[in-house]
Amino acid sequence: MNPVHLIHRFGMGTASRCRNLYYRSLGVKMHQYCWMRQIEIPRNWSDITLEGCALDRGVTILPGGPPKKDKIRIGEHTYINRNTILDACNKLWIGKRVMIGPMCFITDSDHTIVEGKDVKSQPMQLGETIIEDGAWLGAGVVVLRNVRIGKLAAVGAGAVVTKDVPAGAVVAGVPARVVRMVGERPEVAGE
Repeated sequence: MNPVHLIHRFGMGTASRCRNLYYRSLGVKMHQYCWMRQIEIPRNWSDITLEGCALDRGVTILPGGPPKKDKIRIGEHTYINRNTILDACNKLWIGKRVMIGPMCFITDSDHTIVEGKDVKSQPMQLGETIIEDGAWLGAGVVVLRNVRIGKLAAVGAGAVVTKDVPAGAVVAGVPARVVRMVGERPEVAGE
């Protein structure tokens, strides 16, 4: 291996281990070593449980609201790509071996809309968002509150998921709709 690459890998590994120590000291529960690039967890550290996952550069984890154990939970061997935001006030759980593409936004809550009140002064609507084991989210996916993405489901790039996704389904679009099941041959125009 090229010495420059070796030095780079050593530096990145050391930085990741330092981030593990730093976030553990703040209260993030980690059951195994987590690979962490330059991530951000600005508050409520004790609300988070990480189980041997990989978080790439720019991932932001935002637990809000009153403290709650396991408000955000990420399973082992899950990879969350660059510039993805996890925003939770109640329950946002991501299973094992999940792949999440870059620039995704996943939340478990949203603001109410009350006539005559500005959004900032309105109460939050809390829900639960669950992404089950082995699911795959493409780049730029948005997952809204009260959504369950089933095991081994795939969500196409740019989709906005507003309803549950069945296990093994492939969904795409805004709002996301089932286009086929994993393993089925996609329809091709002109055949």
